[in-house]
Amino acid sequence: MKKLTGLVCLFMIILFCSPAFAQKLTKRKVAKVFKNSEIVNNHYTGFALYDNVTNKPIYELDANKPAIPASNTKLFTLYTALNMLGDSIPGLRYITKGDSLIFWGTGDPSFLHPDLKSRKIYDFLKNTDKKLFYSHSNSSTDFAGSAIYQIAMVSMPVIENTAKAYSDKEGKLQLSPAFLKESLKIDTSYHPRSFTVRRDDKTNTFTYPDMPVPANFRQTLYLVPGAQLTSSVLADTLKKTVNIINMRLPENAKTMYSVPSDTLYRRMMLPSDNYLAEQILYVCSSLLPGKLSVDSAIAYSSRNFLNDLPDKFQWRDGSGLSRNNLFSPRSIIKTLIKIKEKVGSEERLLNLFPAGGVSGTIRTAYKTDNGVPFVWAKTGTLSNVHLQGGYFITRKGKKYMYSFMNNNFLIPTADIRNEMVRIITDFHNKY
Repeated sequence: MKKLTGLVCLFMIILFCSPAFAQKLTKRKVAKVFKNSEIVNNHYTGFALYDNVTNKPIYELDANKPAIPASNTKLFTLYTALNMLGDSIPGLRYITKGDSLIFWGTGDPSFLHPDLKSRKIYDFLKNTDKKLFYSHSNSSTDFAGSAIYQIAMVSMPVIENTAKAYSDKEGKLQLSPAFLKESLKIDTSYHPRSFTVRRDDKTNTFTYPDMPVPANFRQTLYLVPGAQLTSSVLADTLKKTVNIINMRLPENAKTMYSVPSDTLYRRMMLPSDNYLAEQILYVCSSLLPGKLSVDSAIAYSSRNFLNDLPDKFQWRDGSGLSRNNLFSPRSIIKTLIKIKEKVGSEERLLNLFPAGGVSGTIRTAYKTDNGVPFVWAKTGTLSNVHLQGGYFITRKGKKYMYSFMNNNFLIPTADIRNEMVRIITDFHNKY
């Protein structure tokens, strides 16, 4: 009997000391990590860790409490687009009537976008032998961001709805598109610390100070949208007349598609492009009744796609610039699950997220494991706000989802980032 008892004890010792048992990521072990962290205990920290196979929670810390998600808001924008848009982005709506082609914008931001390099809509309008008429009747003007940094939603943005101010070879100030130069004036009462072109709050008029234009000066200026601006920019770009017509968008209008949807989503997610995030919701709203509107897309998604989130939320924009967005870590995890299930393919899923040590906003934060990334996550940053939400895999091949939210801290953001990276990397290495 004593021999049998000894064998049982030996078996238990071997079992509990085996790598498979000792290196299992458990609630107790995760709790200990957070308890011992000096960084995460001096502000609001919300954390949720879920098994990526079973979708079951392993550990939660204030995971039901809403906080500012910053650019993790783009996860909700992405999920909305995955549900509303197909495999290609609708670029414009149009009808032909006699010798005329009448078209309406959908909000598609890819038209001659410098990174997306889409020419389908350009070629369609450039090569038609019909007279072009642009209708602005389905457009409204939404703004995202603060008074300091506002993005205007545009029904048919060309080259990101921007103008470029720059110094030419002779040191003179120029503005592109060229037709805007007539709206560029010197202002002797304008005294910035350094040479800067200023746009009027409500119109596309520009002023610059009575100062020498610096060599190699470059500045991007967002434009105030409108029918006349769209018509003028298109005419300047296509080198043909684009007339304005006020015509309601008919139900039988055809759709011309532009870029593959994942190309646009990836460009939004990896560098965390705020402008594209807002425009993607604008495109989603083009499939709804009424005028283009970020608010209508948010309302529709909240009712139809996000109505099963575990905690009450507040959603105000597509990009996360607004501090009025409020989501809990549990709701972010639920959305990560929904995105994963909607996408289906793991390869496609991970391709849409920044990869640690490889791409996007976590390229320099994480190191790879011998050249192989192990974490794919969306970051979010505002003043006193920093977070990550995404997926990671351990050296043992275990897959997890996590939401790591930090709000209201008074220490450098780099300290918060480094602690998040340390914890997730430690989970990867040990388990």
